[in-house]
Amino acid sequence: MHLRFQKCTLSDIDQLVEISRTTFVNSFEKDNDPEDFKNYIDAAFAKDTIAHQLKNVHSVFYFVFIDELLVGYFKLNINDAQTDIKSEESMELERIYVRQDFQGRQIGKQMLLEAVALARQLNKTYLWLGVWEKNTAAIRFYQKHGFIKFGTHPYYIGKDEQTDWLLRFELKKPLQ
Repeated sequence: MHLRFQKCTLSDIDQLVEISRTTFVNSFEKDNDPEDFKNYIDAAFAKDTIAHQLKNVHSVFYFVFIDELLVGYFKLNINDAQTDIKSEESMELERIYVRQDFQGRQIGKQMLLEAVALARQLNKTYLWLGVWEKNTAAIRFYQKHGFIKFGTHPYYIGKDEQTDWLLRFELKKPLQ
């Protein structure tokens, strides 16, 4: 299976909002308070919110295609666009999502490889991310590929304070 990665632009805003909402809802709606979750989705994935992020020169979104079919996307942040670390040595993988119908096909691994390659092109020292402590499948996925827990931070879905694990991958080693 050959994946194609395409950097998103403002002209992709409608598609990006749609896949962002759909993949997040499919992943987390069942585990959250309905009102808090709706409020979070309406704010985090609003068209103007995503457009603002697309305009930030330190953030980049990539669509992931199989042929012409959009199957996922990911978002990378450097410098002050990073949510926590904000180090010039690091790159944050803020979002990485695969449509539900395409999970289990190694697409996430290929996306991770692409994110690692992009971080290396920018001469970053490490790639980091936050993952919900209750998302054990994602934690196992990242740890399997060489990410190590280095901390935690709070993450809010509406008024609900949750805990994200902060995971780090040293770019000098190969992705496992």
